[in-house]
Amino acid sequence: MDALLATLVSGLVLGSLYALMSSGLSLVWTTLGVFNFSHGALMMVGAFVAWTVSEILGLGPVTGILSGTLAAGLIGIIIERLLVRPFYSNRNMLLITAMTTLAAMVILERGAQMIWGARLKQLPRLIPGEVQILGTTISAHEALLIVLAPLILVALWRFTVMTNRGRSLRAVGQNQDSAALLGIDVPVAFALAFGISAALAGLTGALLGSIRFITPTMGSEPLTKAMIVVIFGGLGNLGATAGAAYLIGFIEAFLIFGLGLYWTPFVLFLLMILVLLFRPNGVFGGK
Repeated sequence: MDALLATLVSGLVLGSLYALMSSGLSLVWTTLGVFNFSHGALMMVGAFVAWTVSEILGLGPVTGILSGTLAAGLIGIIIERLLVRPFYSNRNMLLITAMTTLAAMVILERGAQMIWGARLKQLPRLIPGEVQILGTTISAHEALLIVLAPLILVALWRFTVMTNRGRSLRAVGQNQDSAALLGIDVPVAFALAFGISAALAGLTGALLGSIRFITPTMGSEPLTKAMIVVIFGGLGNLGATAGAAYLIGFIEAFLIFGLGLYWTPFVLFLLMILVLLFRPNGVFGGK
């Protein structure tokens, strides 16, 4: 029973991380219809900027995390402006933007290695100490992550549903031409979606930097997991993405407990392939 409860808590932590990682990817896909392969690198940028502000400038972890979130959001807007927007009218936009965002990922990773070096770094935890959840001891930082992730997801949902700017993103995602006829500035909506997505990536990376080591390639594995979550839940659906994130988190925790770290990625990718074969719109997606 103790092992079961510990696995459940571990799945909750993983699900919270995956929900933050994948929500930004889902937002970009919903609005632009493209996949941003630089998402993981933006997580890394958020973590490095947060470490620099917190440790080098000595302004504390909270200021560091806010700075990392803002820096990643600004870089996301720049990527959209320089590497995505020029190809909106191209019929091969999906393929071209996959290539350009992959190029952005490589540039950001190599740039981070030149600026910060390859030595491992780590942020201090926002909240020191440990807490008990279901009889399992976890760090207070991880407990904060469990609480913070749903709050951010609800805030993102309220923004897209209850504000004019958020509804404009949904309108652009449904039909760009009709949205433009209604007076919505489509390029601004695209930039906003990319900026919010990148800011979420930076925030996730900064929070992750207190749990794992910060390296120039730290975003590669989270990007892969976020891709699995988005496909598993259903492309273009924020609610389904959040549900899939927690489901994948619990599945991964139980797979690690039962099969070990070596076989877990294999099973997760197998599940993704099965979902694509039998539920192309995702487990929670409609027809």
